[in-house]
Amino acid sequence: MAFTNGDNFIDEIKSRCNIVDVIGRVVPLKRAGSNYKGVCPFHNEKTPSFIVSETKQRFTCFGCGATGDVISFTERYYNLDFMEAVQKLADEYGIEIKRNRHGSGEKKEKFYEINREAAKFFYTAFRRLPNPGFDYMKKRGIDDDTLKKFGIGYAPDSWDSLYRYMKGKGYDEKTLFDLGLLSKSESGGKYYDKFRNRVMFPIINTNGKVIGFGGRIIGAGDPKYLNSPETPVFMKKYNLYALNLTRQDISKEDCAILVEGYMDVISLYQSGVRNVTASLGTALTENQARLLKRYSENIVLSYDADGAGKKATHRGLDILYREGCRAKALHVTDGKDPDEFVKAKGKEAYLKLVREAKPYADYKLWAAMEGRNLENDEEKMDFLREGEEILKSLKPVEADIYVKKLSKYTGVSESAIRRELNMQAESGGPLSNTGYKSAGKGNYPKESLHEKRITDAYEALPLLPTEKIFLSLVFYKSQYYEKLKDEELKAVSDSEEFKSEEFKSKSLSLFETETAKSIFRALSEIYRPGEDIDLKKLADLLGEDFTKQLEEIEENTRVVSDDEIIFKETLYTVQIRGLKRKNKELQEIFEMEVGEDEEQKKDIFMKEYIENENKIQELKKKLQDLRK
Repeated sequence: MAFTNGDNFIDEIKSRCNIVDVIGRVVPLKRAGSNYKGVCPFHNEKTPSFIVSETKQRFTCFGCGATGDVISFTERYYNLDFMEAVQKLADEYGIEIKRNRHGSGEKKEKFYEINREAAKFFYTAFRRLPNPGFDYMKKRGIDDDTLKKFGIGYAPDSWDSLYRYMKGKGYDEKTLFDLGLLSKSESGGKYYDKFRNRVMFPIINTNGKVIGFGGRIIGAGDPKYLNSPETPVFMKKYNLYALNLTRQDISKEDCAILVEGYMDVISLYQSGVRNVTASLGTALTENQARLLKRYSENIVLSYDADGAGKKATHRGLDILYREGCRAKALHVTDGKDPDEFVKAKGKEAYLKLVREAKPYADYKLWAAMEGRNLENDEEKMDFLREGEEILKSLKPVEADIYVKKLSKYTGVSESAIRRELNMQAESGGPLSNTGYKSAGKGNYPKESLHEKRITDAYEALPLLPTEKIFLSLVFYKSQYYEKLKDEELKAVSDSEEFKSEEFKSKSLSLFETETAKSIFRALSEIYRPGEDIDLKKLADLLGEDFTKQLEEIEENTRVVSDDEIIFKETLYTVQIRGLKRKNKELQEIFEMEVGEDEEQKKDIFMKEYIENENKIQELKKKLQDLRK
């Protein structure tokens, strides 16, 4: 069946492309009542919160908020625009779309077509034996199946072989030049092949379209690698090599190994390490990091062990860390690159290096120590200064952990390192941009208030950071007890006014741990309006078990300035966290208790869920306004 622009082919695609079938190819789904459930492919999670409704033909993730129909899923999962997603689904389900051939979309399709034809030419030349390209790849140990999988080709050692072939197919020189397949002489303006005597690596996007090429010279010559220029269909910063083949392995392993070059990817893939990809002849970009994060937040950098590789590793780690990835760096031993190492030592030896990869800050400190003699006082001081600079880039809780490590490496006490950090922050020195803010006798980790810094990892601590801040505010100015009491009453009241008994949730209390609740109850016993909190009386009332927590609040979370801003930031952060928790509970109740025909309950659930999401967005806006 064929559709033109005048026909409603979008509705036809939605009706014929069952969303459960489409998503089920890439996301393992299990039936959950009338719906299907799986692990969300758009963010990293262990507990499934991704729901697919066959009756409504929609998906919703209650973890990251992603939602939509079969077309929007295809757009997002395969990194396509709307019409590319429509075309992909139409091709898969045998729906022909006859469109008016004009505009930028038509130009892109033409570019894809030309690149595909060029890739066929290079592949045919590679398979026409003997030729230097095939011999080169065989010497590098690449088997025939892998060569076919990656579509490896060869550009003959000729000035015009591709030119004559493409002209014979009816393609014009100007378009071939724009795509970087031809070059043009400055003197006579004559066109000739840009890629000559090179092994050709076609670069294919996640929709299976050839967007560009990389060419490796055979023998001597410069440049060693030659890549296609930027075009409307190929922008290096938005693409990664071989992700079309490896993205599902990356999602399955929940880990991406990022290497430097084409051959590293191909050798690792052939050895059985398939969760691998590479940036395209350039340093890693923020956009590439975001693209990779869609498939996994766990990224291991496996660059060459030479000076350039180490420099690229440092820069790549910084970018991945800023983008919220759990970044690690792998150190290939014996000065080998991944290609050489896996051929010499094998898959298991390489995977052992992956398992031993150093987390972001550990790698940074290890690199700073490398080549230094810490028995020498001058070199130890140099390392300490560099270590302090590394702490500058960390989140406050992480920085606290690495203060301990820096102390262990150097033998300098933790308190001395912290004093040095604090003095530098107060004087506007090297660490003045960290999460630590000068606050007289104590320090307040302001950055820890940011919602993105509050993670589930804090649940294991005796007190949450937000609880410490609330209590510190009361110790600093006792009138904050009244404010906290008012907010606590509002939180409980809001929970009791839940719209329906079926969906009544837990209280949105400002305090989550029993320790904090106990301290706040004790405060109600000793609080007197207009008087400072008597911490000794509070400690006596609570008993010895609470001494450590009270001392930690007094010593490490003291607030002496910007107290109202700190109070509001912390309050909004806690409220956002509570609303997210409430919506998670709603989701669980909905899945367990709401049947297919209980429309009234569904409406109540969705109304409450959406109201909470709107409140979260309002609070995030307030947080942004406070931080300006």
